[in-house]
Amino acid sequence: MFSDARSKKIVFVSHCVLNQNSISDATADYPGTNEAVLKLLMESKAGIIQMPCPELLCLGLDRGDVHGGDREVVVENTRIRRNLEKPDSTEMINGLVKQIVFQAEEYIKNGFTILGIIGINRSPSCGVNTTSKNNQEVEGQGVFLEALGKELEKKNIKINMVGIKTSEMDKAIESVQELLNKH
Repeated sequence: MFSDARSKKIVFVSHCVLNQNSISDATADYPGTNEAVLKLLMESKAGIIQMPCPELLCLGLDRGDVHGGDREVVVENTRIRRNLEKPDSTEMINGLVKQIVFQAEEYIKNGFTILGIIGINRSPSCGVNTTSKNNQEVEGQGVFLEALGKELEKKNIKINMVGIKTSEMDKAIESVQELLNKH
């Protein structure tokens, strides 16, 4: 089964890697797509699964405050995080997590290799190594990737995660390349 030209390799990426238009005001570093990361993914011949943006889906494009872009990024991210931790948002995030886990299970069951998950450090939702909390960037995961990690662990699915920052693109490229080279 699936013995055609497909690579049978998959990578999950945070929504904003492929769509900078979705991120909070005053934080985009690209007009549309992070081309450097996309180029690496394309060269790896992996299928790219764009995870949904929990911030957009839970809070809207303006994240519930049209003046969010006027605040320091970690202050605004902390406000966003608090809103993502509310019951309605938690319910939405848990539903999104279940969809991603289902996809992962399907690919694994059918002999595909999941190369990893690429998140965005400092993000209140998709941070891997760092997130925003208490108006600062701190060690830890964003609420979405933390919930995803816990659900994958419950299912005994091990997927490497890497967090990148567009303000540190050399390090980001190196991290993504290492993730892709592990398989």
